[in-house]
Amino acid sequence: MASNPSELRRMTDGEIHTAIDEAKAELFNLRFQWESGQLEDYTRIRVLKKNIARYLTILRERELAAQVVQQEDSNAE
Repeated sequence: MASNPSELRRMTDGEIHTAIDEAKAELFNLRFQWESGQLEDYTRIRVLKKNIARYLTILRERELAAQVVQQEDSNAE
């Protein structure tokens, strides 16, 4: 898992989507452990939530950048 934004930006969209799916699955399992009283590292939940938010932010940045490029291309014509 990438730790800083520059590493995240080097990942492809597919890799980011895979990382999001893996993080959500782990978060799901941690929530079950928490409810059953078996969770030892509560901070892991917070870290996973922040990582998911980072991944989604990078995807949104790319989406907005693509829209800007598309608008510039349509204005140039």
